[in-house]
Formats: sequence, C-alpha cells, structure tokens
Amino acid sequence: MVRVVVSVLVLLAVVGVPSGAVAAPPGDPAVIRVDQVGYGSAEAKRAYLLAPRALPASATFSVRDARGRTVLSGRVGSGAGGWNDRYRAVHVLDLSAVRAAGTYTVRAGGAVSPAFRVAPAHQLFAPLADDALAFFAVQRDGAHVVPGALHRRAAHLADRSATVYDVPQFTGDGGDELAAPLRAIGGPVDVEGGWFDAGDFVKFTHTTAYSVAALLVAGRAGDETEHGLRWLDKMWDAERGVLYAQVGIGTGSEELGLLGDHDVWRLPEDDDARRTGPGDDEFFLKYRPVFIAGAVTPNLAGRVCAAFALGAQAALRRGDRAAARHWFAEAASVYAAARTTDVGELVTAYPHAYYPEDSWADDMEYGAVELARAARQLGDGRAGGWLRDATRWADVYLGSDSRDTLNLYDTSAIAHAELIAALRPGDATRGRLVADLRRQLDAGVAAAAGNVLGHAADVADFDAASRSFGFAATAQLYRAVTGDRRYDTFGTAQRNFALGVNGWGVSLMIGAGTEFAHCPQHQVANLSGSLTGGRPIIRGAVVNGPNGADNFTDLGIPDGARACPADGANRFAAFDRADARFLDDVRAWPSVEPALDFTATAALALSLTAA
Repeated sequence: MVRVVVSVLVLLAVVGVPSGAVAAPPGDPAVIRVDQVGYGSAEAKRAYLLAPRALPASATFSVRDARGRTVLSGRVGSGAGGWNDRYRAVHVLDLSAVRAAGTYTVRAGGAVSPAFRVAPAHQLFAPLADDALAFFAVQRDGAHVVPGALHRRAAHLADRSATVYDVPQFTGDGGDELAAPLRAIGGPVDVEGGWFDAGDFVKFTHTTAYSVAALLVAGRAGDETEHGLRWLDKMWDAERGVLYAQVGIGTGSEELGLLGDHDVWRLPEDDDARRTGPGDDEFFLKYRPVFIAGAVTPNLAGRVCAAFALGAQAALRRGDRAAARHWFAEAASVYAAARTTDVGELVTAYPHAYYPEDSWADDMEYGAVELARAARQLGDGRAGGWLRDATRWADVYLGSDSRDTLNLYDTSAIAHAELIAALRPGDATRGRLVADLRRQLDAGVAAAAGNVLGHAADVADFDAASRSFGFAATAQLYRAVTGDRRYDTFGTAQRNFALGVNGWGVSLMIGAGTEFAHCPQHQVANLSGSLTGGRPIIRGAVVNGPNGADNFTDLGIPDGARACPADGANRFAAFDRADARFLDDVRAWPSVEPALDFTATAALALSLTAA
C-alpha cells in the first residue's frame, strides 16, 4: 500500500477560520507545495508545508476558495523531517475533504500556497496532454513544420538526400569523444522530417519510436503521431533489412576539424543557409550524417515494431485499411529482423553514453503484443504466433536482471498491460505480469517512504520528471487491467511531484502551473521565445527536473545563446540540497533541457488520468 504518515496527516472537515494560526519562526519564510495544476475531485489531495523549524502542535492550516472563504481548516501535525539545512521541518496537509470544483489556496505557518484547482480529472489533465502534443509540433524537422508562436521554419531539407555512414567510434572518459573520421558507406537516403530529440537538432530512432508508441497508447493518434510514423518509415528500409539509428552527430571534434550539433547555438533553418563543402568544419551541420544501426538490435526492433503496429491499429479505427496494412507490414518486417542471440551492446544513440540502455526483452514483448493485436483486427492468421512470442519475451524479461520501472529504457509496464488485455482471463501469464506491475509500483512505494515529500524519483539523479510520470502512468495501467485501486494515491502523488509538490515548488512541465522553467536549454525557445515565462514559450515541454549536485559543474553553452536568466540569479537556490539542485538557467541541461521521451511519458500519464 502507499505510504501514509499517520502521525502528521489530519483528516478534517471543520469549516471556519482557524483560531490558532501560528506564524513560522524567524528566518527563511515557510512555503507550501501543492500540485499547481490541481487535483481531481475524488483524488487524494496532499500539500506540504516546508518550514525552517517544526511548528508547534497548536499550529493550524486553512483552505480558502477564490472568494476568500475558508472551506477546510484543522491542526497541522508534527513535523515529518527536514528537506534541507534551511527547511528543517516538513508538515503534511491532507486536503482530500475538499471535493467541490473551484480554485483554492492553502494557508499555514504564515505561508500561502500557489492557487490550485479542484475539478474532474478530464478537465484538468486532458488540456495538459494536448499541451504535451503541442511540444512535439515545436520539435518537428523538415518541410512540414508548424510555424506556431515560436515561428518555426522548414529546416534540414538536405536530409532528403543524406549520406549513410558506418557506426562512429568514440573514446574519452565519458565515451563521447569522436575517435576517427566518419566513413561514408552508402546513400543517398531520404530521412527528412521527424522530431528533434531534445534542445538540440539530432534525431534518434530510439526515442522517436518510444514516443510515437506511448502517444498512441495514450489515445493521441492524429497528425503528430503520423508525422513521427512517416519518419520512422524512412528509417526502416524493409527491402534491404537496414535500420538507421540516427540523423546528425551531437559531438564534434576539434582535432578532426568537425563541428557537431552541440557545438553551435542557432535556429535549425540556419543550417540550410550554410555555404559549406566536404572538409569544412560546418559540413556535417548542413549535410547531416545518417548512421546505420549495424545489427538490428532487439530493443530498437521491438519498439519500432510497436510504433508501427499501434499505427496500424489507429488507422483501422479511422477506417483506413490501406494505411493499416502498410504499417502492419512494416511492423512485421522489422520485428522479424531483430537479432535476439549474441545481442551485444544495444543500439540507442551514437555515442551509446547518451542513452545507455541494457534492457530489450520488454521491447520485444511490446512489439509482439501490438503485432498480435493488429493482426487480430486485420484477420491475419499469424496473430496467435505473435501472442505466444509476446508471452515468451515477457518470461525472458521476468527472468532477467534488467528490470526497471517505466521510462525510456524500460517499456515493460506498457507491454505487460497490453499483453494482459490480449490474453484470455484464465491464462497463467496474466498473474505473472500483474505481479511484475506490482513489483514496479512497490519499488516506487518503498522509495517514496524514504522521502519526506512522498516522491519515488531520486532527485539526485537524472530523469526525475520522466520517472515520476512513469509511476503515475503505471498506477493507471495497473488499475485498468486489475480494477485494483491500491496504488491510486501513490500514482497521484508522483504526478503531484512533477507538477509542483517537490522541494523547489516548480512544475516540471513548461506552462503548467504558476512556477515552471523560464530558461530551458532549448535553442528554438531561447532564440525565439520568452526568457521570463511569458509568451511565447514551449508549452507542454517536460524538462528533466532536479538532478545530482555534481552534475552541474563546468556548465557552458556555445556563443549565440541569449543569457537566461538575464541577471544570472538562481531563484531556487534556497531549496537546493547538498546532493541535489534545480537550476533554471539556459546552461543547465541537467535540469531544464526538455526531451521527447520525458514529454511522451507525461502525455501517457496525463491521458490515462484524464480518461
């Protein structure tokens, strides 16, 4: 069951102004953390008071509506431990008794929370899922961009006739220094289109396939997922059995006279205007290399297959049987090409250090079950065989040492839920899959029990936002396939963390809530958008979030970036810890670089919650 700190939670339904309000002790002012977007009417609703010292037992809190009327009040329980050296006490405030739709604030310890809404879940979270999809439109590359508020223009049209290069070799302590000149082995190939992976302009099959599939599972089929599918179709050459893994190279080499994508700060269309030729240091900015995957490793084959098969299912729902058959054929061919023996290092990105994945049976389970589901809908007789494959790959995953929770590197939660739904009720595999979903959620519950703010993600490591939304999505998937609501409160708390219930009081989705990153490390946002959180922003983009303090050393950025914040101040410094920071600064990629996979995981969690 989800962690409940009984000693500090007080369920109250007393109406009236609290008579024993106690101000915070002198020093840093107390602050209150809430989900800045809001809480579903029937959800558990937790707020947290961070104070420099524990408040006395007589301290009270109140919840007021938009007209200033107190709708809930009660005593604050004893402190649950400290956040950092400045905020040595955390008090949990249970607001669950507030169920009426409206806008509210919480008052306690001399602090007033940001305003938040209480409303039916679909009213709160469906618009956020739409915002997440809008971020993908900002990330579009090629001719078919969406101009939008950030004035996007067509870019990287030379990708229509790109040269193919052999797998690049890297060296160095971080494994990301180009070790030898790139070696052309083929082409031209058309890889125009797709999405930029993050704040840079490199495109990866690995993250795109994850994102397309997650968006389709979330029920977000439409122009944006079709844009992603069309690009994946270009990256898979079924006739030759060749999968391309990447367009562009992030890391250049001064020694080799080669500029990489990360070496130049610019708008994407600037690359098309370059006058450059072979041997020039800018050559690979305009004429971007396409890298083969080498062997079709099963992580890539499985997730690309899942994306295509889900695309087939989406096409059938809209009545386009020809498109469904095309995506189905692509799914079947890439699945069949997977190398599942002597696998070796999985292909994700070049260098591998960018995305160091070591799990693949989950991706094969994912691909096989979506193929089976599509085959059933198309009346294809191979459905049973693929369903058996999915069961076999699920068992391989369950017996492996590479089991994690839902994030870019582990798709098992989605695959399990889809397979449970596809199997007959009496199939013994269902029980094993349900148990593994519980394993993932129980791991989160255990981690949350060690954090005074109830979050499962490690704030001193990468991917805090993505993992939090991953737990929220897994709780929803578990409930959907079992009817068991035991993890509802835990899942809600993880979404709350990502939307403001964290030590820094920052929403990790840009534009959601009142406090979010103003200075994302994103070239288009920095050069074409607001630097103060006003319009235009890359609304819906999900950033990494807090990260280990050691990851913020030696931050820099190429010439040409606009300074952000303009005064260089760290507005979240008071809430940093010795082991973890959140820095809203354009240089701070460990905190504020948005990415496709972060945002796709959020879209999945928010869509499932809204539904």
